[in-house]
Amino acid sequence: MKGIVLAGGLGTRLYPLTKVTNKHLLPVYNKPMIYYPIQTLVDAGIKDILIVTGGNSAGDFLKLLGNGREFGLTHLSFVYQEGEKGIAHALSLAEHFCAGDKMVVILGDNIIEKSIKKEVEIFEKQEKGARILLKEVENPERFGVVEIKDGKIIRIIEKPKNPPSNLIVTGIYMYDSQVFDIIRRLKPSERGELEITDVNNKYLEMGQLTYGILDGWWTDAGTFDSLLKANILVAEKERKKI
Repeated sequence: MKGIVLAGGLGTRLYPLTKVTNKHLLPVYNKPMIYYPIQTLVDAGIKDILIVTGGNSAGDFLKLLGNGREFGLTHLSFVYQEGEKGIAHALSLAEHFCAGDKMVVILGDNIIEKSIKKEVEIFEKQEKGARILLKEVENPERFGVVEIKDGKIIRIIEKPKNPPSNLIVTGIYMYDSQVFDIIRRLKPSERGELEITDVNNKYLEMGQLTYGILDGWWTDAGTFDSLLKANILVAEKERKKI
């Protein structure tokens, strides 16, 4: 099982914090943001990890992370995404790295409370397809929203004005190697990007999409409000350890 952290993009919603650095290098309480998704993968038992980055600060990731020794890793892999072409495009750059293996993909600004090891183990036993992790939130219109009927996902809608539920797709996805063929057939959205929601909906059409509900709290850190929330949640978690 391979691990992929998607940490590209310009982070324009966090300007001017991102004027001189990548969003994923900003601090969340006592660590750089990128540390949290990497630790999530490591805690799930994944040791072979690729960081997809971009922008003018890409070299700073290598300077910060090195070979991943702080996470108990022997090496980390890196690849560079030119421009902002969407999450699915960023994932496509990992095809050679995955070499036909299954993968766990996490967005670089996603921070969670508890381990996803159980969910990863469930996916390892899944014969083929994809698995996504869901969470109820107060502002679903910011995300890909899931509609479920009789325990099954019937559709995923990207940033709907009138969400059919409060259940959203978090930035944690698990795919088999079919994902790269699916991405190759995608057409850019109105934003000119290859959307990860389109990937998930394709797996749904194929009848190969399963889901789990994420345990514990979850937040992204891509806006000023969610970055503040992430800092508060992580600070409270760390203080409980003392």
